[in-house]
Amino acid sequence: MEMGSFIKLHRQKKELTQGELAKGIVSLSYLSKIENKKTDASPEIMQMLCTRLGVQMNNELDADTQEKCKRWYGMLFAVNDKEEIVSLYNELQEVMNRSLSGGLVMFEIHKIRYYLVLGEFKEALNVINELNEMAPSFNHVEQFYWFKYRGNYNSASGDFNQAMQLYEQAEEKLNQIDIEDKEIGDLQYIIAVTHSKLRNTLEVIDYANKAMDVFQREYNFNRCAQCHIVLGIAYRRIKMYDKAIKNYNLAKHLGQLNKDKQVIQLTNLNLGYLHSAINETNEAISYFLEVAEDEQVAHSERLGAITALIKEYYGIDNYEKTENMINKAHEILDVAKKDIYTELFDYVIQTYTYAINEDHEKFRKLVTDDFIPYLMDNKDYANLVTYSNMLAEHYESLGKYKESVKYYKLANSTFDELINL
Repeated sequence: MEMGSFIKLHRQKKELTQGELAKGIVSLSYLSKIENKKTDASPEIMQMLCTRLGVQMNNELDADTQEKCKRWYGMLFAVNDKEEIVSLYNELQEVMNRSLSGGLVMFEIHKIRYYLVLGEFKEALNVINELNEMAPSFNHVEQFYWFKYRGNYNSASGDFNQAMQLYEQAEEKLNQIDIEDKEIGDLQYIIAVTHSKLRNTLEVIDYANKAMDVFQREYNFNRCAQCHIVLGIAYRRIKMYDKAIKNYNLAKHLGQLNKDKQVIQLTNLNLGYLHSAINETNEAISYFLEVAEDEQVAHSERLGAITALIKEYYGIDNYEKTENMINKAHEILDVAKKDIYTELFDYVIQTYTYAINEDHEKFRKLVTDDFIPYLMDNKDYANLVTYSNMLAEHYESLGKYKESVKYYKLANSTFDELINL
């Protein structure tokens, strides 16, 4: 890493202009050349710039700080107490604010992952933008994490194609770096998940099995369970239901061994989706209820279960229970952090609210003007089939056959595209 990039990074963090930093030390144009790696300044000039920035010019972090960084990076890799993660981050940030050393780059790159763990997407993007100009001078290990965590950001933002491109660039770095097996397994797992979002089923199976091999060697049964869930989803989509159920049951067993409520309930959620897909409504409802009624489960999983219950109850004309689930969903949405996923749940809830209240005008306006375009923009083909059919049936019930045919055609063409994926 060129020292000029460090100077620029610290200057921006201190909110100093180039003129304020350069005054009395170097010309503005010379500082610009230093920051843009067009010249190497003398040690004396670098020391004066560091002094003005209030940082020490060190080649490496001290051993204690290096150990704390390693521990903090590990905490971001697995599920940990967020208060502990934030506490250690604040301690390390204090050190980094006073230091100009090689360890700063890895710390800054890991801040992307840190903010994603906290759900602070805007802060994660700010870090990406700050580091973007410096990225060409990253070494191979730094580039690996740079591509991986930018992929995480794009995945969290719903841009799975861009995320996949970045994960593939990270994967290309594996031949050039010495890295722990668990990191390789984690990359293979998130590639499997991203292929699942893109509905590339064969690739899902390939990468999930690769990741499973790593996690089995590491005796990391929690991560093995996650791989089984991803495999279960893949086999469900290609209608290999026996294999799907086998993987879900293995995931659930491992979750029970580890007393991991999140894994257990995520498995129940997916078992609900499977039984719904094969029209076993009562079994689907029982699995969804287990997730919906568990207050320890993450908001996203509970909302997924509750909106699934809304669909199931509405499908069997149980409007009282449909309305109960809508009210429960509103309660969770009121406290959940708003993001791309809650936006989908909000559309689903509004759609069924208007449907059970027979508010035809609001129903049509919402689904045609907002919900279907949203699903198209996000390439959510599965839901696009569901709600195009729902709208088509609505128009058919009103005798508006021209509009009905239009949305049946949209559902059929989308279904064909979904199969081709």
